[in-house]
Amino acid sequence: MRRCERRGAGGPRPGSPVPAAKASLEEPPDGVATGRASGPGAGRRSTESEVYDDGTNTFFWRAHTLTVLFILTCVLGYVTLLEETPRDTAYNTKRGIVASILVFLCFGVTQAKDGPFSRPHPAYWRFWLCVSVVYELFLIFILFQTVQDGRQFLKYVDPRLGVPLPERDYGGNCLIYDAHNESDPFHNVWDKLDGFVPAHFLGWYLKTLMIRDWWMCTIVSVMFEFLEYSLEHQLPNFSECWWDHWIMDVLVCNGLGIYCGMKTLEWLSLKTYKWQGLWNIPTYKGKMKRIAFQFTPYSWVRFEWKPASSLRRWLAVCGIILVFLLAELNTFYLKFVLWLPPEHYLVLLRLVFFVNVGGVAMREIYDFMDDPKLHKKLGQQAWLVAAITATELLIVVKYDPHTLTLSLPFYISQCWTLGSVLVLTWTIWRFFLRDITLRYKETRRQKQQSRADQDRAGGNTDGHLPEPEDPPGPAEAERPVSSSFCTFSPPGPWATPSPQHQTALPSTGIMVPLSAP
Repeated sequence: MRRCERRGAGGPRPGSPVPAAKASLEEPPDGVATGRASGPGAGRRSTESEVYDDGTNTFFWRAHTLTVLFILTCVLGYVTLLEETPRDTAYNTKRGIVASILVFLCFGVTQAKDGPFSRPHPAYWRFWLCVSVVYELFLIFILFQTVQDGRQFLKYVDPRLGVPLPERDYGGNCLIYDAHNESDPFHNVWDKLDGFVPAHFLGWYLKTLMIRDWWMCTIVSVMFEFLEYSLEHQLPNFSECWWDHWIMDVLVCNGLGIYCGMKTLEWLSLKTYKWQGLWNIPTYKGKMKRIAFQFTPYSWVRFEWKPASSLRRWLAVCGIILVFLLAELNTFYLKFVLWLPPEHYLVLLRLVFFVNVGGVAMREIYDFMDDPKLHKKLGQQAWLVAAITATELLIVVKYDPHTLTLSLPFYISQCWTLGSVLVLTWTIWRFFLRDITLRYKETRRQKQQSRADQDRAGGNTDGHLPEPEDPPGPAEAERPVSSSFCTFSPPGPWATPSPQHQTALPSTGIMVPLSAP
């Protein structure tokens, strides 16, 4: 990692180390800063925080490629030479697949390209990048199996899998206060308070840290509830009471998670990012604080999506919202088509996976949108997340096309058609008709201004004499007076009349005698 730099809105401070192209946020890939312009504030966007690093490079931050290679070779040598291979074909197959994955992860952690994040360690994010590749390959394998073989293949992961599971209906009796149940009239509310309530809160807290925008988070939260309303005829799991949708989900769990996430974002944007080596800190309290802050970002950037600023950003934001909603739906549909219980650890591992890769993907997407000249291609983690989401959707389509082709109720389809038309109409007006109208008004205003300037210029050259208060020019002061105005007296004592016998020629100011005394 490149270190020893300080950044601010006005560039490096006097006496501070010269920036060595260390990142904007968290940390950019190698070579990123070389494309920035020089000068005050160069190499850093206005939304990025100031960072100071003393440049300490300890054992923790050094590359250990040879060490990892040596350990890996020793382990493989031990298994080959000293361990007897079992005769169980299924066991050997499982162990061979796991060993292949581990070797690939070791290679990726030491050799893969760094992403935008560097805390707690770049190797951590390289690990999840390699896990993304493994998960995508696993999905491709499942996609190319028959429906029965794909479901039975999961028995190799967990023998309890591969059997149909009933879907739980969260609807039914939606009375908040059930007067007929005297022992517990609020039993309907207590029945809905399961382990998914804190999961909803934590999930939306982390999603807010990924998206870093209140409006986008709120839109995704509300849109998913509309999707649950629209698709409850396909999955009974989507059938919930109205107060479960809008009070418990949107307002309480999702809303509280978004609020706490925005407060955390505010703290991260105001936090001072000044890093010291652990052994450069004299007190034990300072060392413990430094260890805790190792799990916070290296620096911070404020996301300004600005969806209405251009058609490109508007389509990009709509695409991000669509992928988010699709990834949420895939969670429920994959459980349905692969017969996975909601509480199974594979479902939890998938959510943990998306939590770790989602933040990196969103940062790479934002960099690609905000600075396309510097980031000329979509980031590797964002590319993999998009591919994984699309592959999951294809698995759902292949494994249960009947469920997905169940037609929407008429009133639901009407609502979605109306919403789509409104969004399309606004898009055409905002980015096409509005711009044409503004250009036409600006052209008309410029033409009117040009005509007014021409009229004023023509009014000064129409042959009218200047006003009396205009001072005479030097040529006019020396011009001889015409005899048509008056007659001069012959030379003599009267050639210089007294002031009371003089008058000024019109428009010249030259004094001439009126008559001889």
